[in-house]
Amino acid sequence: MTDTLTLPRSRTRRPRTWLRMGVMLLVMGLLGAGLYGFQQFKGNLLKKITATIRSDVPTVATAPATLQPWQPKLTAVGSARALNGADLAAEIGGVVDKVLFESGQDVAAGTVLVRLRPNDDDAKLAQLQANAELAAVTLARDEKQLAARAIARATVDSDVANLKVARAQVAAQQAVMAEKVIRAPFAGRLGVRQVDVGQYVSPGTTLVTLQQLDPMLVDFYLPQQALGQVAVGLPIEVTTDAWPGRVFNGKVSSLNAKVDPSSRMLQVRATIPNADGALLPGMFLNVAVVSGAPRELVTIPLAAVAFNPYGSLVYVVHDEKGAKGAEQHVVTQQFVTTGDERGDQVSILKGLSAHDVVVTAGQMKLHNKSVVKINNAVQPTNNPAPVPQDH
Repeated sequence: MTDTLTLPRSRTRRPRTWLRMGVMLLVMGLLGAGLYGFQQFKGNLLKKITATIRSDVPTVATAPATLQPWQPKLTAVGSARALNGADLAAEIGGVVDKVLFESGQDVAAGTVLVRLRPNDDDAKLAQLQANAELAAVTLARDEKQLAARAIARATVDSDVANLKVARAQVAAQQAVMAEKVIRAPFAGRLGVRQVDVGQYVSPGTTLVTLQQLDPMLVDFYLPQQALGQVAVGLPIEVTTDAWPGRVFNGKVSSLNAKVDPSSRMLQVRATIPNADGALLPGMFLNVAVVSGAPRELVTIPLAAVAFNPYGSLVYVVHDEKGAKGAEQHVVTQQFVTTGDERGDQVSILKGLSAHDVVVTAGQMKLHNKSVVKINNAVQPTNNPAPVPQDH
């Protein structure tokens, strides 16, 4: 009975198994067809995008290379230094009795700035002066007695020595009293005062700084190869970010007697008029030494120069006939030797001629022999002396 029940079940499973296999094959076929169709669609889309990209002609801005007068200059960074500058300090200790100046005040040489408390200095001076007067009287009396041969010569010699000692003591006391009066050693501008009335100051304590601001000195360094191009008397131009657009003119006043053996740099000092006190000691300055006569050089905007490990290059634009005979703009890579820079411009020593047209914007999209469109509606700055502006 069990055998007759088992046989019909095994026969009924076979049609279902074939049905399942058929469904699976159908699904796999549909998936494969869909994947193939997607790959074909993606390939066609990429071809269209690539064709579109290749068909786009890059747009660039251009400018002609021009021949301009160029003044040779040696550039450096420097620091402003006062003609005379000192931190005024107390020579002896004492209590501040009077402060006779204001911070930032302009003073003349010899102006009294600070007085220390005199204490009993006046009394000591009076005592010493009295001793000196007594020594002088004693000497005069003994000289008369010596003339009358009433005393020995040794007594007069002792009187002379006593008088010298007494006068030296008076001078020493006067020097001590003078040290308690601090004066301006030269004319200049005072800084912020560092002392108050009633404060005890030790010897060497800084009371205030004094700087002579006119004229101003500028110290800077040039490489030793510039030694033949710099000389005393050459004009200099100084600029600073503290005064945008302003140029301070001066002259080279001295050269150091030796080159620094560690850096091979030569220290140069220049002098600049500074009547309005615009420059202050310690300021960072940009210095340009005007050396030699002006000469004409090929000049292009600095933005036109691309820098790479092989050197500096520009893209030169010229016209060629295309495949259909139409004129088109083509760029050629040209390596150049650059010279000095001034503002937004750079001089070209080799590689370009005047009137050559170079690309000034859009170089990132270019390669040698690229066909380009020109749109000069927007140009990079090309100012030899740009002035920073606040935005």
